[in-house]
Amino acid sequence: MKAVVVLEPNRVEVVEVAKPISKAYQVVAKNKVTALCNATDRKLIEGHFPGVNQYPLVLGHEGVAVVESVGAKVRNIKVGDHVIGGLLGEFGRSDYHSGWGGFCEYVVAHDHDAMVEDGVANAENGWFDSCEIQTVVDTDIPFDEAVLLCTWREVYGGIGDFNLQAGNDILIFGAGPVGLSFVKFTRLLGIRWIGVVEPNKTRHEKIKSMGADQVFVPEEIPQLRNERTPLDAVIDAVGDETIVNLSLPLLKLGGSMCIYGVLANEMIPVKKSLAPYNFNLFVHQWPTRFRERAAQKPLCQWIREGKLNAADFVTHKFPVEQINTALEIGKTGQVIKCLLTY
Repeated sequence: MKAVVVLEPNRVEVVEVAKPISKAYQVVAKNKVTALCNATDRKLIEGHFPGVNQYPLVLGHEGVAVVESVGAKVRNIKVGDHVIGGLLGEFGRSDYHSGWGGFCEYVVAHDHDAMVEDGVANAENGWFDSCEIQTVVDTDIPFDEAVLLCTWREVYGGIGDFNLQAGNDILIFGAGPVGLSFVKFTRLLGIRWIGVVEPNKTRHEKIKSMGADQVFVPEEIPQLRNERTPLDAVIDAVGDETIVNLSLPLLKLGGSMCIYGVLANEMIPVKKSLAPYNFNLFVHQWPTRFRERAAQKPLCQWIREGKLNAADFVTHKFPVEQINTALEIGKTGQVIKCLLTY
C-alpha cells in the first residue's frame, strides 16, 4: 500500500509498505481524505520536531477512513463505519519509524471503549492516548468536514483548557487553520470581542468573515494597546515563544496568556514586569484527550446546522501521490488547509 515517508529531513516520497492486519481491538480502514498539519507535519519534514530524530519516518495524523475489517474483540465499530484519527506504527520493515503514519493508504484505529470496558487500556495491550480520539463519525458528515474534525476537536478542547468564557475580550495571534478555528468557535460560543494579529494582509478579509471584530498587523499592537486593552486572554495560535512578551502588557489583572502548539525551545523567557501582577500562563502543546473527544458532538452539530464548513478552511486539494506539490505550495503562504485524497 502507499505511504508518505520522510526519508530524511526535507526529502519526502510516496513508497510502498505492508498493509496492516487488525489485531483483537483494532480495525483496519482505508483512508479517503487526509490533511496536512501546517505545524507538526512541517516540523517533522524539516527535522526539528522536539524528540524526533529517527528517519525514515512515515507521516500523517489527520485523516478520515472507511473501515474494511475488524478484530475479534471490537464491538463498537463495524465494517463500513467512517473513523477519524487512524494511525499506523508498523510498516513491515524495521528501519521505518512512525511519524504517526496516518497518511498511509490503510490505517489502524482502536475500539477504545471496548479496551476500557475489558480493563486492557494500557501500553502492554497496545493502547496509547490517541486511541481515545479514534472515533466513529456519522456518515452524514462529509469526508472533508470529517477530516477537519482532527484539528477542530483539538482547538475546541483548547478553549476549555484556556478557560475562555462567553463575554470575554480576546486577541489571537495567527490566522492559519488553528487561528481561524479559534476565531470561528469563540464567536459561536459567545466571546464578546475578538481581535486577530496577522502579518499577511491577504488573509484579513477571510479573518473578518470568520467573525473577528478587528484585524491588526504586528506594527499596530501599540495602537491596539491604547484602544482595546486590557484583555481577558491572548492566544498564541502560532506556537512562538516571542509572542508571550508581546502579549503580556495587553492582559488585564488575572488575564491569561494562552500558548497553543508544540514549542521548539526548552525554555520560555517570560518578562513578568511587562504583565499585570496576577496573570495565568497556559501552555497547550498536546491535546487534552477527554476534551478533544467530547468536542466531536457540538462540532458535528455546527456542521449539520451549516455553521461550520470545510470550504471556509480548505484552499487546496491534491491526490496523495502529489504530496511534494502540496508541500511546495505550502511554502508560499497561500495555503490555509490542504487535503490529500486517496
